Order: sequence, then C-alpha cells, then structure tokens
Amino acid sequence: MTRADVPASAWDGVSVVIPTFNEAEAIARVIREIPRDLAREVIVADGGSTDGTQDIARAAGARVLDAGRGYGRACQAGADAAECSVIVFLDGDGADRGDLLGLIAGPVLAGTHDFVLASRTRGQRDPGSMVWHQVLAGRVAGWGMGALYGVRYTDMCAFRAISRDALGRLDMREMTYGWNIEMQMKAARAGLRIAEIPVPYRCRMGGESKVAGSVRGTLRAGGRIVSTFVRVAVHPRS
Repeated sequence: MTRADVPASAWDGVSVVIPTFNEAEAIARVIREIPRDLAREVIVADGGSTDGTQDIARAAGARVLDAGRGYGRACQAGADAAECSVIVFLDGDGADRGDLLGLIAGPVLAGTHDFVLASRTRGQRDPGSMVWHQVLAGRVAGWGMGALYGVRYTDMCAFRAISRDALGRLDMREMTYGWNIEMQMKAARAGLRIAEIPVPYRCRMGGESKVAGSVRGTLRAGGRIVSTFVRVAVHPRS
C-alpha cells in the first residue's frame, strides 16, 4: 500500500515508533528503510543507549526520545509522543522489514482494521533469525489467547500497527517485555478488528538480542510475558 491507496479524507500519515537500547549498528539502516511516503514521522524511543544509538538515529532523520529503561516504557513513550492517528511499532535491530510498512499499516489506514500484527512464524524466516523457543512461545501464547478470547495469534512480533484511538482504549500498563502480549490480549478482549499478516523476517543487522541473546535475557523476558498473561487473564472484562 502507498499513500495513493488511502482516501485523502482519512490520511494523516503513520507514526513509526522504534524502541531501542544499544542498536548503533543497525538503527540508521532501519530508519532509512522506512518508506517516508507513508511514515510522517519516525520516533526512536531510546532506553539509555551508551553506544551512540541516539546520535545516529537523529542523523538518519528520526526524532529521538530519552524514554528510560524498559521495552514497554519505550513503546508507551513513543506512542504518547506520536502525532498521527495510526502508530506502527517495530524493533531497531533490522530484523523487521520496515520497507513493508504499507502491508502492516495499510488495513488500519484504510479503516478496515484496528490492529494488525506481523507474523514471523507464518512468513519466510531467514535461517537463525528466530530460535526454537521464540517460535514455541508464540504458539503457546496464541493457544492461550484463543482459549480465552477466541482470537488465535501465531506470534508476538514487535512489528504491528494500531490506531491511536484503539491503543488508548487498551489502557496499557506493562512497561517491560510483556508489552506485546498485553496489547494482543487486550485487543482480543476488547473485540478490536484484528488481522495477522505473514511477513518475511531477517537476522538482526548487528548487536546482540536483549532477549534471545542470552539465557538470562530469555528467562527474564519469559517471566515477564508469563506474569503479564496471568495478570491480564484474571482481570475482569470492562
């Protein structure tokens, strides 16, 4: 999808939010890959990088926020600062295909959906781009959410688009790695119009994964995801 495919009356562009922490090797390429005919602004919400990520992002044309530590906190800070009615989130390591922005944001821009999620597990993955426990976690979480809400996801990919109004109604609370699953659970529970779209997925362009790059990171992120799932699942529907 390009800007020409969206009715002029509905157009105000897309705000792209990229949470980062020490992604100096990849962040410039990530920003430059984003099609600017769709993205009115690119916001890098940084968690205190010490490798020059913020300066590189500014030089590449992004607006940079000092968001504080925490994946969800960075996502929320970027969303709060966004100026457009559609917000897209993607990671800053280069694994997400930012050039496919129109594929993910298009249904939200067109008004046919409120929330669109990229699925790495249904798309073509480069060898080594995902480890087995990431794939398994997405499937197990998807089964759980399907049982609770009747919406079956296959992934918890960071690459996603949501309308500003819908995001505001979700009342996001998780400030760490449980942000993605909280959004998916609350979107399903709220009855949002949801689509999951297969996308190709690459190996990261540089640096080390904060989640899959170490046993400690994997356990910490996994613990937050599980605790978030339980918290949202037991919370009464509004």
